Amino acid sequence: MSSETPGLRPVWGEIDLDAVRANTRVLAQLARPASLLAVVKADGYGHGAVPVARAVLDAGATWLGVALVEEGAALRDGGVDAPILVLSEPAPAAAGAVVAHRLTPVVYTPAAIEALAKAVVDSGGDTPLPVHLKVDTGMHRAGCTVEDALGLVDAIGARPELTLEGICTHFAVADEPDHPYTTDQVARFDALLDDLDHAGTRPPVVHAANSAALLSGPSAHYDLVRVGIALYGVPPADALADRVELRPVLSLRAQVAHVKELPAGSRVSYGLRYELGRAGRIATVPVGYADGVPRNLGLVGGEVLVRGRRFPVAGTVTMDQLMVDVGDTPVEVGDVVVLLGRQGDEEITAGEWARRLGTIAYEIVTGIGPRVPRRYVG
Repeated sequence: MSSETPGLRPVWGEIDLDAVRANTRVLAQLARPASLLAVVKADGYGHGAVPVARAVLDAGATWLGVALVEEGAALRDGGVDAPILVLSEPAPAAAGAVVAHRLTPVVYTPAAIEALAKAVVDSGGDTPLPVHLKVDTGMHRAGCTVEDALGLVDAIGARPELTLEGICTHFAVADEPDHPYTTDQVARFDALLDDLDHAGTRPPVVHAANSAALLSGPSAHYDLVRVGIALYGVPPADALADRVELRPVLSLRAQVAHVKELPAGSRVSYGLRYELGRAGRIATVPVGYADGVPRNLGLVGGEVLVRGRRFPVAGTVTMDQLMVDVGDTPVEVGDVVVLLGRQGDEEITAGEWARRLGTIAYEIVTGIGPRVPRRYVG
């Protein structure tokens, strides 16, 4: 039996802020002399944006990155005062909120530049708003073309309400080390930087590298490195897992809610897809796909840890519960079940889930839903 759980529902995510700090220090050292921007979008990749932000800033990060204006506002409301870069261009209607919360937006269209300049005027402020120009060198998701970049630099320079603080791009295949496409993207970006140097308009902050590019090598570190998934102790790709030692930050835990004895041949859960080969015990655990445990985890061989041993998830994960085949092990109500994390000598990682499910670890950790309370240690 265990009383680890912090709330009424015996399910929780444990977030190790000491691990966040340790990972930040390792990554900041690797990035030097570039500074470190810690990406805390999607509620800190499911770990909690404000607690993670405080931890990374304490450990050496100097910038924070978010995807949405609302995410930046939430950090400000949480008392975070560091520079916050909004990594996607805000809609014109959000320009006022950008200014009000002292956020630094990425821009790549004339409409956004105009809206932000007007928002500064409307605010009555006399300090120019810093912006970063995002250039599409081959990802083709967002950003201006290389050909349009110089014109947009001039457009920003023509607005006294704005100042061009940075220029950036994003890599499409940095998680595949030494991919020639990344080399081509760097070459396109460097050529643009040369043009800006010649024009005397190169901004002071240049950035391109994400977690994968940081771990791949120093060729594109520039002035600032944007690190996301690696902060949370998750390698951005299996090929990069041994480049640096990272500590997993999140563990997902629950307690056994019910145990029943079943005869051999019994079938379990929706669809009756799991059959007991011999008589044994089924333990019910009160966490399901509404909490971020993928519905098919048991069908692809997913396991959990109980009493330091691995046991298979039995059949389809349901919305609020899943079942575990514990065989003849004397598992009891209240025993702690580790879905992600370490117990004894065994460990189940987000990467393991991702490999079984044919996805990436990013999707696993960000998918742990708000019904799961977070418990912070360290």
